[in-house]
Amino acid sequence: MAKFENTEFEYIVDSKTIATFLKKHFGGKRSAAMPSVALPVAKFSFDDVLAAPDNTGVKLGHSSLLLKVNGQVILVDPVFSERASPVQWAGPKRFHESPIELADIPYVDIVLISHNHYDHLDKGSIAQLKNKTEQFITTLKVGDQLVKWGVDASKIIELDWWQSVNAKGIEFVAAPTQHFSGRSLFDRDQSFWASFVIRTPETNVFFSGDSGYFSGFKEIGKKYGPFDLTFVETGAYNEAWQGVHMIPEESLKTHLDLKGKVMMPIHNATFDLALHDWDEPLERITKLAEQNDVELSTPVFGEFFALNYSKGNGTGSDTDSAISSERWWRSLK
Repeated sequence: MAKFENTEFEYIVDSKTIATFLKKHFGGKRSAAMPSVALPVAKFSFDDVLAAPDNTGVKLGHSSLLLKVNGQVILVDPVFSERASPVQWAGPKRFHESPIELADIPYVDIVLISHNHYDHLDKGSIAQLKNKTEQFITTLKVGDQLVKWGVDASKIIELDWWQSVNAKGIEFVAAPTQHFSGRSLFDRDQSFWASFVIRTPETNVFFSGDSGYFSGFKEIGKKYGPFDLTFVETGAYNEAWQGVHMIPEESLKTHLDLKGKVMMPIHNATFDLALHDWDEPLERITKLAEQNDVELSTPVFGEFFALNYSKGNGTGSDTDSAISSERWWRSLK
């Protein structure tokens, strides 16, 4: 079967790379691989979602988001399971509970999935979502996996890079990233990966999915920017896989390439997937944002925030007051 490819980088993983990572992961010393105290989580109900103004979002954990756009409830890369793993008795375990249980979400208008890795495509979550979601939007061949798990094929839209679809008055554009796919040793790069532009006449946001830094972000910014808010991967990085995951300096550069107004770092503070301390990504990106005069939003999980700060949507009286700028992880030490 033909495999999907990146435009600028070929990611090769050999046994030596895997062995080195495992040795460092299990034998290395880190001061705080995971939090020593409970992380702050703002619990909310589905009634709160319905009552929230349009163009509102909530961080659920890692890269999982709940968005309310054009009156539609959207879940992005929903992972509600306890572990980001092929099995629920082993593998990376959540640092915190979800701010809302999936069982307490009665319906979802759209589920958006960037690629098939376990920390972005969760079988347990899809099992609960398949009958109460109207539309699944994803990348090429990921739909095949959804169908195997019982999702009705008529609900699934697959997109190639630069393809778009209008769903419920919202335009979704699948844009390039520099990553890879696979859920086992035997399906490497047999499904595609992408970032997504989500836009209406009122708001324009970018979701990075997973990616290494590459020139494609400038092209996305040129075609679809400026963005009101960028959700940019900032976490689970290491020099061994820097081509497919960004270090914080590259995450900030990505935001600038995209012509983003406000940046929100995602892909952190939920699972231990690398060799850095759990809060290092948040601390590094905060300092970089301050040095480069970038507006950084860091809400706690479950805190509602505006997708379009400059126009306002009832969550704040002006741009500054609407930005969730509490550096909450610092108070835990």
